[in-house]
Amino acid sequence: MSELLILGFVIVIAVLFFNREWIKNRFFPEPQKNYTIDDQFNSDKREREKEIDRLLSKMGKNGVNDLSEKDRKRLDELSKM
Repeated sequence: MSELLILGFVIVIAVLFFNREWIKNRFFPEPQKNYTIDDQFNSDKREREKEIDRLLSKMGKNGVNDLSEKDRKRLDELSKM
């Protein structure tokens, strides 16, 4: 019985070893890198624009009253940037 347990343990270790790149990429992805200040600025700008678009589309469906107080404050902050 202990031989089967040891064999199973060795097989699991071997499978993990040969799939280590997939496991690393799947469970521990590298954060997105911005190589220059311009890249960081453009990335931040795109994120702000996406959030503004989301809030404006929500507002466009049912009007300004559809936005919560939190959404209104966030839209106001984003519009000042």
